[in-house]
Amino acid sequence: MLNVIYEDNHIIVVEKPCNIPSQADKTGDEDMLTLIKAYIKEKYNKPGEVFLGLVHRLDRPVGGVMVFARTSKAASRLSESIRIKDFSKKYLAVVEGKFENKTGTLEDYLFKDEALNKSRVVSKDKKGAKLARLTYEVLEEHENTSLVKINLETGRHHQIRVQFANSGHPLVGDQKYGKSNPGVQIALWAYELEFKHPTKDEIMKFNVYPKKVGAWKTFEY
Repeated sequence: MLNVIYEDNHIIVVEKPCNIPSQADKTGDEDMLTLIKAYIKEKYNKPGEVFLGLVHRLDRPVGGVMVFARTSKAASRLSESIRIKDFSKKYLAVVEGKFENKTGTLEDYLFKDEALNKSRVVSKDKKGAKLARLTYEVLEEHENTSLVKINLETGRHHQIRVQFANSGHPLVGDQKYGKSNPGVQIALWAYELEFKHPTKDEIMKFNVYPKKVGAWKTFEY
């Protein structure tokens, strides 16, 4: 069941569940782009192909709030907002260990290995290396895990997962960059989006929080 948070003629904001791809991939599994197109087609009795612009993505295992463009004008303007960093994405994560500094900045250069679909921290001199930067704040600690709020300043491939693993605090449930705990859901959630509406002089802000299951259930938010 699609959880639509907001919609108008230009945008649609939804909650992406964990483990559903943002767009169709080689698995052929159900994806958000296809689900939302079907929803629009049925709700508004649209003939022919429905336009829907994917302007940002979430990794398949990650859930949270996403915005899609319903017109080409909206897609272009939202993409430009992202390019000039006038589009705020904030995340919650449960990570391994406790932090000496309760607030901080992680800044690294990342290289994406296309063959392995993984990124790694490299020297800034490596060909293809891209600057990755985020800020974080520890909200709460429980035993040997920490709940952190993350402000993503750049949008690199697997950025949050790679940078926290590299800092010695891999995300709980991260099968690719953390401890191998088969069946444990990754504790990373896109909880806030803030951006200027593509056609109105209005700042839009949306918050969706993860359900209190798995690694999340021991924390307050």
